[in-house]
Amino acid sequence: MKRTLYLLTAGLLLSLLTACATVGQPYAEHKVSDIKVGVTTKAEIQRMFGNPWRTGSESGQETWTYGHYRYSLFADAQTSDLVVRYDERGRVASYTFNRTVADPDRSKRGTSGP
Repeated sequence: MKRTLYLLTAGLLLSLLTACATVGQPYAEHKVSDIKVGVTTKAEIQRMFGNPWRTGSESGQETWTYGHYRYSLFADAQTSDLVVRYDERGRVASYTFNRTVADPDRSKRGTSGP
């Protein structure tokens, strides 16, 4: 009985230590370069990326936000967000795309070199 309780406790602690959290939803990041300011419409954005994760207003302009955020206790965060602002005609007035990925140089550490 003690052994079973010990194994269950150890398993629970291990799962908590390796826990990660994901917020938002994945979207087609590779299509961001297809956005054309003053040309691309809301309908086209929705076809490219799906429904926005969040909607809102910024300085009187309607905004759609697409975001996907992964956090882990023992790994680098991986985040991505796209904020699209629309003009009064429903066309893209501006957009911002940001992404954070795991440190690409981390895999190279420990090797010989400068």
